[in-house]
Amino acid sequence: MELDLKKTLEALLLSIAEPISLKDLVKLFARYHEELLEQAEEAKQSTEDDANEIVVPDKIREPQIREAITALTDTAEVEDKAYRILEGPNGYQLVTAPQFAEFVRLLRGEARPMKLSPAAMETMSIVAYRQPVTRAEIEAIRGVSADGPLNRLIELELVQVTGRAELPGRPIQYGTTEKFLEFTGIVELDELPASDVLSNHQIDDWMRKSEEPEEDISDQDVGLPKEPNPGELPLDEEFAEIDWQQENAESDAAGDVSEPEEAS
Repeated sequence: MELDLKKTLEALLLSIAEPISLKDLVKLFARYHEELLEQAEEAKQSTEDDANEIVVPDKIREPQIREAITALTDTAEVEDKAYRILEGPNGYQLVTAPQFAEFVRLLRGEARPMKLSPAAMETMSIVAYRQPVTRAEIEAIRGVSADGPLNRLIELELVQVTGRAELPGRPIQYGTTEKFLEFTGIVELDELPASDVLSNHQIDDWMRKSEEPEEDISDQDVGLPKEPNPGELPLDEEFAEIDWQQENAESDAAGDVSEPEEAS
């Protein structure tokens, strides 16, 4: 009987709760091939009837398994099945389709899935792209304290301590965990979208600026035109300013003249 690789993989994923790696699947099919060879040899020794000879198919290779799983994944989405096949850091796993998640949660009596605040999401993004990153670097980018969001991410096991930086005081460095990969639905960090906003050069520049004393904000900093000097004004505007100054001076002089006293 010819092996239906797609259905076999589907049955395997249905039978297990934990993810299974591509490497383990290759080993599984290798054992299956070895057992078929042994059975074929035993059958050959027990009878000389060619009709009972066991036909051993070729060994299943890694590319075939990957291709079959990709086909299964596409089929599940196109046919809108009740499950999906996800590839995580630990391998492939069959999971419930998102639209049925709430019913499964109620059936199991589980708590609602965790939600992260905007501050925690922002902090997690910085750690993911910059790691290993120190608390000071996170706060330099965000512009505010990172204590609360960072502690929350550590509590949820999305971020962990990875070591200490070779800097004065040896500050602690942080990085993401395997649970972060599962949470974001990626296999490795290289799958994160490219981000030049969090480049090392720009972060170093932000760090440098954060240590410099604050300067007064000029009109140019906020997009206003530079205020011209009187000598730089066009001729008509210069005369207008001189007339305005002269008018103010005459008004002040008039105010200094006291009214005559009434005769008694």
